[in-house]
Amino acid sequence: MTDLSAPERSTPEAMVSEYQTWRSRYEALRDAAVAQMGRLVHEAGLNIHHVTGRVKQPLSLADKLRRKPGRYARLSDVTDLVAVRIITYFESDVQVVAGLVEAGYAVDWDHSVDKSKTHDPDRFGYMGMHYVVYPPARQPEFAGLGMETVRFEIQIRSILQHAWAEIEHDLGYKNRDAVPREVRRRFYRLAGLLEMADEEFMVLARMNRDYAATLPARVAEEPEGVFVDVQSVTYLLDIAPVRPLDEAVADALNVTLLSGWPDPERPQRLTSLLQYVGVRSVGQLQKELARHEAEILRFAAALMPRLREAWTPAGGARPGTSLVHYALLRACANPSLDPAYIVNLLDLTSESGLQMAETVREVYAGVVGRLAAPGDPA
Repeated sequence: MTDLSAPERSTPEAMVSEYQTWRSRYEALRDAAVAQMGRLVHEAGLNIHHVTGRVKQPLSLADKLRRKPGRYARLSDVTDLVAVRIITYFESDVQVVAGLVEAGYAVDWDHSVDKSKTHDPDRFGYMGMHYVVYPPARQPEFAGLGMETVRFEIQIRSILQHAWAEIEHDLGYKNRDAVPREVRRRFYRLAGLLEMADEEFMVLARMNRDYAATLPARVAEEPEGVFVDVQSVTYLLDIAPVRPLDEAVADALNVTLLSGWPDPERPQRLTSLLQYVGVRSVGQLQKELARHEAEILRFAAALMPRLREAWTPAGGARPGTSLVHYALLRACANPSLDPAYIVNLLDLTSESGLQMAETVREVYAGVVGRLAAPGDPA
């Protein structure tokens, strides 16, 4: 590859031609940078929106050189031929990712900028971090590329900063002076609202973490005061009485309880069905499961063999199977509730919800009959 750090001045046409010749190498650099940043973020345990990369189009490079004559003496002076963009969910994670970049790359500080520090208090435009870096040849993703002297860009923004930047770009406003005076005040207001929204999302994330951290103690000490929601249901799936009752259902059917079932929507579905049948607190759920343990086991043992197509492909009983059968029992016993709603909510089968619900009612009538059902007076 041509020595991109060579001192000779090139013409714009020669730089575009050189770029086209070696474009595949720049694409390899992009792919390596995206892979490496994805790995660093994963190893740091961060949950972000996405990491993407792009290489500059030759026509875009030609236009850039034409608009800024004399600014670039050689191709290596153009630092945005390759760009990586990292979008975080929260503004606080922008700084965390920035730390990963600074630790993992040699940064060209003369061409890097922290936009959150360069704007005035009444700033116009998005914030974010913008680095120009050199490829770290010691990292496995860059090994053998031979691009150690080629600088590229890494941009880090929160998802709201990204939304601002995209809309601002779409409107064609590159700086404050480009905005008509009569609409400039609204832009200031919008920038402030987005910054406040970023801060509020960070507060919500912290509250969510704190809520999860206090769940074990609150469930143990005051279960009536813990609402049935996604986090509490997720926690309950691994403890008594739900976990032992799930295991009892699986044992009755001689199948495995899929404790590691990879379905992130499962807690949401279980939460919705419990709320549908009127279970609002963890304490209420604990009492209901204790009251109707025998009926749940009897009902599940009779129903699941009739609906093998709904669970056999999974290879066993899913976590929360006892909650599903409790909700179906309650729906069958209460005329104001519909088992078909629960069946459709769980999305377990290609069979129609009405057909499956009819099977549920038949099993309920044959197995439970006139026995006291969930919700009936003791």
